[in-house]
Amino acid sequence: MADISQGQGQGQGQGEEILPNMTLYINNLNEKIKIDELKKSLHAVFSQFGKILDVLAFKTLKHKGQAWVVFEDASSATNALRRMQGFPFYDKKIRIQYAKTKSDIIAKADGTFVPREKRKRHEEKGGKKRKEQLDPNQAGVGLNPAYAGAYGATPPLSQLPYLGARPIVPEAPAPPNNILFIQNLPPDATTMMLQMLFNQYPGLKDVRMVETKPGIAFVEYENEMQSTVAMQALQGFKIQQNQMLITYAKK
Repeated sequence: MADISQGQGQGQGQGEEILPNMTLYINNLNEKIKIDELKKSLHAVFSQFGKILDVLAFKTLKHKGQAWVVFEDASSATNALRRMQGFPFYDKKIRIQYAKTKSDIIAKADGTFVPREKRKRHEEKGGKKRKEQLDPNQAGVGLNPAYAGAYGATPPLSQLPYLGARPIVPEAPAPPNNILFIQNLPPDATTMMLQMLFNQYPGLKDVRMVETKPGIAFVEYENEMQSTVAMQALQGFKIQQNQMLITYAKK
């Protein structure tokens, strides 16, 4: 991992131009957050900009307060950099740059670079096998088969209320109010993760997970207008492979 982190924090910002690429280097992260929670929250917040191949963060003192987010393409990374620069992430405003160099881990993840030719041939074969194994199963991971489609493809958001989401939408939808009902969350979703997502929109008051019923939560805003803005922005947002379904809560 040394080659991705060497000089990343020290070298950049001193006249050295870093070309746009698919990997973002993030620092000024809250060091008190556990690594697993940090990675999940970064994935949840940044996945709105495009497909994420990997999120890297490490426990070592040298890498504290830093992380790398690897997107599938450079345009997604660029959009995320522009939109998330200075974002208040766990009470600290994060700083984002394009990654200066690639590590072997990132090279494997994005498939654009392998040091040795033999290794390249081996990785290409391994990559194809992994893709063949993963793609057919994505339809059943966190998505209702009724609307997952072939090989995990998901439909436009406009179709959700009429297809796979129908079984979990209340028969008589609640009228607009300041509390949102969140469904189809992954089992390992946390309150902190949801706070990161919904805190992007003004007026957030509270996030409550339902311990006895994994996969659902309530998010409360100060007023109906603020909750509606958040609902429209995050409707269908993917956390891992699960597409959130948001409705107004029944009071």
